[in-house]
Amino acid sequence: MPLRSTFAEVRDTYCPSDVRLLDRHGAVLHELRVDQTRRRLAWTPLSGVSPALTAAVLDSEDRRFFSHGGVDWHAAAAALWQRLRGGPLRGASTVSMQVAALLDPELRHGASRTLGEKWRQMRAAWGLEHAWTKDQILEAYLNLVTFRGELQGIGAAAQVLFGKAPHGLTNAESVVLAALIRSPNAEPTALTRRAALLEARAGRAGSPELTAAVARAIELPRGSGPRVALAPHAARRLLPQHGQTLCADTVSTLDAATQRTAAASLRRQLLAIRDRSARDAAVLVADNATGDVLAYVAASGDLSSARHVDGIQARRQAGSTLKPFLYARALDRRLLTAASLLDDTPLEIPVGRGLFRPRNYDETFRGLVSVRTALAGSLNVPAVRTLMLLGADDFADQLRQLGFSGVAQAGDYYGPSLALGSADVTLWELVNAYRALANGGVWTPLRLEGGAPSPPAGIAGVQSFGNFTQPPAPGADGAAPSNAAFIVADILADRDARSVTFGLESPLATRFWSAVKTGTSKDMRDNWCIGFSRRYTVGVWVGNFSGEPMRDVSGVSGAAPIWSDVMHWLHRDLPSDPPTPPAGVRRVSTGFADDAEPARAEWFLSGTEPAQAAAVRARSAQIVAPTDGSVIAIDPDIPAARQRVAFDADTAGTEARWILDGSDVGPAAGPLLWQPVRGTHTLQLVDAAARTLAAVRFEVRGSAGGAAPPT
Repeated sequence: MPLRSTFAEVRDTYCPSDVRLLDRHGAVLHELRVDQTRRRLAWTPLSGVSPALTAAVLDSEDRRFFSHGGVDWHAAAAALWQRLRGGPLRGASTVSMQVAALLDPELRHGASRTLGEKWRQMRAAWGLEHAWTKDQILEAYLNLVTFRGELQGIGAAAQVLFGKAPHGLTNAESVVLAALIRSPNAEPTALTRRAALLEARAGRAGSPELTAAVARAIELPRGSGPRVALAPHAARRLLPQHGQTLCADTVSTLDAATQRTAAASLRRQLLAIRDRSARDAAVLVADNATGDVLAYVAASGDLSSARHVDGIQARRQAGSTLKPFLYARALDRRLLTAASLLDDTPLEIPVGRGLFRPRNYDETFRGLVSVRTALAGSLNVPAVRTLMLLGADDFADQLRQLGFSGVAQAGDYYGPSLALGSADVTLWELVNAYRALANGGVWTPLRLEGGAPSPPAGIAGVQSFGNFTQPPAPGADGAAPSNAAFIVADILADRDARSVTFGLESPLATRFWSAVKTGTSKDMRDNWCIGFSRRYTVGVWVGNFSGEPMRDVSGVSGAAPIWSDVMHWLHRDLPSDPPTPPAGVRRVSTGFADDAEPARAEWFLSGTEPAQAAAVRARSAQIVAPTDGSVIAIDPDIPAARQRVAFDADTAGTEARWILDGSDVGPAAGPLLWQPVRGTHTLQLVDAAARTLAAVRFEVRGSAGGAAPPT
């Protein structure tokens, strides 16, 4: 730092070796070491230093500091006289001269300096005294001088050596630190002798605390890790890493109290279920209105075998947590209402080289159930039927628009299992998608770094949940919220509808209005609980970073207790009343065909209110035979003219035709018999507008059969 720099420039460009992450209120959440060459903490003002230390340092280094103009001529003359007499070298550098050397590398030399070098240092000290006040020079000195080893500045020295702030240093600790400036690497005996001399000058000889203070100062290293480590994964995302420079603290959107509460709840629950092979968990809390992340607990710390993995950003199978968005899309498309009846009966769907047979969690089927019951009770078969009605491509497109970047393929890639959460998602994505439900269908990004809040509904950058498009162009109005989001939120908050699977009392039941959904992936490798109140959205994941399955741990028994703890803490003094119904929805009394469910008042999008809820046989056109990937062998012992392959389809009431390898081979009104031809073939089922409804690829092996038209 050139000597022409002002005190303010030196102070403001001072960079600690440890950068700090602050919460939204200024509390320290985490410290991260980024400079391995030296250890120094935040700049300490002179008013924050113990008067005992200031006195000890000046007594040791510059007793006439406040009376000279940068050079102590008495000390300089005494040092010169001693040198001329052949005595030991004696230092005469004032605090001002030392600060000049600390600021200008060209003035830094060993103990033996030439007269010319000494003169340049004196001139620099005079310039410094002319431009700075005495207090500014002393403050800079205490922050820049090295005390011991890598410890630079009084903040690091006091914290690392004595575990306290500079203002709390005792007389004994102060003289020890002052003695270390002259000999930073002194042995205990020499350090004790030097400190005792300084103590005697102050009239406190023989202090019993001095020996203990010397012993503590010699014990290096001490406290080399972060003093505060409440949000390590958030710090890794927001703070600079090794080799990067940041001199100011970073303010996050996090709330320290919420972070502590979430971390404590996570730990308690994992300890309770650790015998069921559950070691990892993550919690994310967001403010619905702003998107501010209030808690970012991404791992279980010492309970985890991979504590550095970020469980909030890690991709895992979604389980049933995607069902609310599936039903919302179907409601918004007016394919279903909350009262529509769906079949919860055994279902077989040809996929690949086999059949997909979805089952409910409890391995039972309930016959006709309403959309409300199917979603609240997380029934699997009705969800698959809804996907068949909507189309996997439409649902996959909606998930991408909701921010699920891992859903990168077309719907056919995932097939019917997409309804049950076969796609990989992150907790970050799930929480923000549920937050869109909480906001009546309006989606904005989450925020972890402090600054300007996310844009509110109705301005550029806001997307509508019900019928997503790309983000509006700058200056455009945001799309209108989706009324389907209100209906889905009402279903997720319905304790009675949920009871078909979860009972009336469970961790999902809160004493205030909240909407919540659980999810469990295949083999209990992951379980989730995501839900929201009027003010907050809370998401929890429990599992193992290794992918090891848990034993008898579902979303209700694994993740839900943490969700309940955090949500109740957030609302300990804050009410959460049911949302006000938006325009465009109506509550109408309705009955159900075949008395499938008791009559009740139900919410409908305006114009979809039926007098009685009818059954919806949710299905889409599909190729029944051959299945995708089939290998068909021609039997050489049977005449070719007698061998046929059946093309069979469920057209779902749609007029459809067969297209084989690009050629129209006839209508799909009934089974069609085709004489096999060796090779790989593509079979499509198309509608009257030539749009592909379904497609499979299969292979024929063996002797080539004669080409004959299908019959």
